Amino acid sequence: MALPSQVTPTPNPGSGAGSYVPALTLLASLFFMWGFITVINNTLLPHLRSVFDLNYTQTTLIESVWFIAYFFASIPSAKLIERVGYQKSLVIGLLVMAAGAAGMTLAASLPSYGVTLVMLFVIASGITLLQVAANPYVAVIGPAETSSSRLNLVQAMNSAGTMLAPLFGAYLILGRSKGGTAEAGTVLTQAERLADAQSVILPYVIVAVVLVVLAVIIARFPLPAMGTATSRVAREERKKHSLWKHRNLVFGIPAIFIYLIAEIGVANLFVNFVSQPDIANLTNEQAGRYLTFLWGGMMVGRFAGSAIMQRIPAETVLAAFSIGAFIVMLVTVFTTGPVAMWALILVGLFHSIMFPTIFTLGIRGLGPLTEEGSGLLIMAIAGGALVVVQGWLADAYGLQWSFLLTAACELYILFYALWGAKPTHALADPVVDPQA
Repeated sequence: MALPSQVTPTPNPGSGAGSYVPALTLLASLFFMWGFITVINNTLLPHLRSVFDLNYTQTTLIESVWFIAYFFASIPSAKLIERVGYQKSLVIGLLVMAAGAAGMTLAASLPSYGVTLVMLFVIASGITLLQVAANPYVAVIGPAETSSSRLNLVQAMNSAGTMLAPLFGAYLILGRSKGGTAEAGTVLTQAERLADAQSVILPYVIVAVVLVVLAVIIARFPLPAMGTATSRVAREERKKHSLWKHRNLVFGIPAIFIYLIAEIGVANLFVNFVSQPDIANLTNEQAGRYLTFLWGGMMVGRFAGSAIMQRIPAETVLAAFSIGAFIVMLVTVFTTGPVAMWALILVGLFHSIMFPTIFTLGIRGLGPLTEEGSGLLIMAIAGGALVVVQGWLADAYGLQWSFLLTAACELYILFYALWGAKPTHALADPVVDPQA
């Protein structure tokens, strides 16, 4: 898969990076918004489970559709960026997301499980377009040795969005619905389900309006051009090399894929897990508020990880965090009560640095192949679709036991940090050409 040839090698990595501070600040708002919208799903899923009377498999299928969009939309997104440019693509991505958010109000008015799936796919496709461009942009805009630190810093804004989204969803979705405020096990009447479906309309109208406003701001912002002067040379240079000789990318693609299974499984089943009588015995609304601590831990971890990686190699930090995540997941599975709940919350801290660190380790040393490698890593986000496997495990063996799948995912991340991330056939890394 070829991403648009917008990132070009220069002999002076990091030169002129300060001129991109305003652009990075604006990009941080995009990271915030797609994190915010993605995590609304964590409160939306238990809500839809109640409205449509879904089992765990059907509930996690909703999130699977969301992440399948990453697989199908990545290549078209790359081609669109190449055709219309970086800035216009960001605007289009935001407008696609806004259209999907507006469509969610239609799904709530009917109400329709099928239309809900389609509209979530549309929103996720818009986010994919933003991700395909923004992640590699941030990774290569400065010196290669601090790319993990830089991407963790910007991803912290993504975590700020994920931290606030549960409060938004708990108040405007779960807090305004019968299913969200009732005790676990309460059976709703058909009229109550219909009324609950309507509670989705207001929050998604708000989201749609904010996305349109942000699209207008970006359309008018003097965003620096991504260098294209030597793109033809870069394309010729790429023909001389093979992606599959780079061990850090070959093992990094499944690392992203597997990490997403872990992150999304924890986030989407969190509310249902802590609502159980033998864990915290909370209503869905109350549990949704505790979800803020999970995502808040991710934000804190990314800020801390960004600082730590200025002094300690990224792969060493990744190994330490994966061991921590494995331990707290075992505590989640084999204990009950508040201990199990807080252990699950704590995994957010350990998950925090995983995606941005795996991403930057995966593209390290790819040189003129950085664009293609970035595209493959973004496609691997589709691993979140396999959260349906954890839903099946929860139905078959119990929700608590299903988190053993998460623990197994942490072990692969540890393997990647210790061995898989070591680059082979490393090439000179590209940076953004500030003069283009």
